[in-house]
Amino acid sequence: MPTYRIAEAAELLGVSDDTVRRWIDAGRIEAATENGRAVIEGTVLAGLASELADAPAPDRAKAVSARNRMLGIVTRTTMDTVMAQVEMVCGPYRIVSLMSAEAATELGLEPGVSAVASIKSTNVIVERP
Repeated sequence: MPTYRIAEAAELLGVSDDTVRRWIDAGRIEAATENGRAVIEGTVLAGLASELADAPAPDRAKAVSARNRMLGIVTRTTMDTVMAQVEMVCGPYRIVSLMSAEAATELGLEPGVSAVASIKSTNVIVERP
């Protein structure tokens, strides 16, 4: 399972490093130590990202620019033998992409991994950074 340093987690969530540190200190998010650095497990970060997307701050979306490439974290994947539905949270935005199950498997898209959502018109393309 991937882990994320505080700065990486903050970037994926669209908050400051200090905010992530405060959340750790307050017990809102669990962190571990890896090579002397605080890290957050991908699944834990995905859970918090989903929680934040469900109840975003009212002014938060105004402060974030929705460009065509957004770094985020995968929060859920649903696959059958042919297709996959990949849900991500990119800052305050929830992004859903439909793609082949083969592509999702090759990219290793599972809850907790970081990915980039590329948006063009009505298509969302997901790739790993």
